[in-house]
Amino acid sequence: MQITQTKAEGLSREFEVAIPADELLKKLDAKIEEIRPQMKLKGFRPGKVPASHVKKMFGKSLMGEVVEGTVQEANQKAIEDAEVRPASQPRPEWKSDMEQVLEGKADLEYQMNFDVMPEFDPIDPATLSVERPVCEIEDSEVDEALGKIAEQNTQFEARGDDDKAEDGDAVLIDFLGKIDGEPFDGGKAEEQAVVIGSNNFIPGFEEQLVGVKKGDETELNVTFPEEYGSEDLAGKDAVFEVKVHEVRAPKTPELDDEFAKGLGLEGLAQLKEMVSGQLQQEHDGMSRQKAKRALLDELDKAHDFDLPDGMVNAEFQQIWQQLQQEKQAGRLDEEDADKSDEELEKEYRVISERRVRLGLVLAEIGRGQEIQIAQDEVNAALIAEARRFPGQEQQVIEMFQKNPQMLDQLRAPIYEDKVVDFILETATVTDKTVSKEELFKEDEEL
Repeated sequence: MQITQTKAEGLSREFEVAIPADELLKKLDAKIEEIRPQMKLKGFRPGKVPASHVKKMFGKSLMGEVVEGTVQEANQKAIEDAEVRPASQPRPEWKSDMEQVLEGKADLEYQMNFDVMPEFDPIDPATLSVERPVCEIEDSEVDEALGKIAEQNTQFEARGDDDKAEDGDAVLIDFLGKIDGEPFDGGKAEEQAVVIGSNNFIPGFEEQLVGVKKGDETELNVTFPEEYGSEDLAGKDAVFEVKVHEVRAPKTPELDDEFAKGLGLEGLAQLKEMVSGQLQQEHDGMSRQKAKRALLDELDKAHDFDLPDGMVNAEFQQIWQQLQQEKQAGRLDEEDADKSDEELEKEYRVISERRVRLGLVLAEIGRGQEIQIAQDEVNAALIAEARRFPGQEQQVIEMFQKNPQMLDQLRAPIYEDKVVDFILETATVTDKTVSKEELFKEDEEL
């Protein structure tokens, strides 16, 4: 095996690797001898299959395994001899005729490239100063949250027979939908409760129920949206024949002990305590998020070093692909929508460089502090991810377990948060009281 470094420019490394065919054949023979005792082939006693027959039957596929293992061995040796930490997986470019190599008739020759991690000294976290915005929870905020809970538990009570439906009322109706005088599939229902203003029905349907009363029979004229889910109905004009059974007025429950007990709690005091606790969690989470952002800004200012091109390009491609999807869906914000692709590419490449730089800084600080991720932390994150797909939890877990790269993506944010927590505990953090509006104001994300 011959390994020669041919390039060392910046963070890029290039090697020429040559492995004689004789060396590969020796490894193939050793592999055959290793597996022969376990082989069972028709016409031979167990473990007595001749090596020549094994080579004839399986030589090419076994040589593929030998080549794969030898390449990994050569790449690792090149990395160790160069005394560098790779920032990306080595990328082999074959120079040999691989068919000839697999048949044992040619030497294996290839060129191998990879980026190395930059050498830099991260800033001492103890020298950093970070401002953390905080906001006390006001009684009015608790009252507002309680009011929303009450609204979510709104009940409807029957109005008088002659009372007309108003916006927000629930109307109990039978309806039959027709297009060009003919009923259509899914256009019929009996005793269907329709809440006026809920926007759960096609545009114009609910609005035309304002003013109806118990016993009324009427027709509603609507047009299905062009983007309606059913192609047979999209853009079509329809008439719904409606019979009103009852008009019901909304009644928001009183916020008292009885209401809280209906939610499974001891009383109103416990409900208020629970709501206050949830609001505190939201405030604390946002305070930490803002402090993290300020910390990352400080870390970015404090470091300037060369970045591995492969890592930057990979980060940029991920951002760019998502950006193009948003663009095609018409979801770009106004600022980005007015920019050319050249302007966007320049801007988001800077963002990519920032993300890679910060990732390397956090990783280096974490490595210096020997910060580790416990398996139970990974398991908890995996379970949380699986729960996002009800009914498919086991399949999701198995998919992650079989895919190391997906597990790495799950570990990355856990590791980052642990390093950030360490830095925030070590740095000088000063709390600054702000308003709720300022605390929850959205920042530009980088």
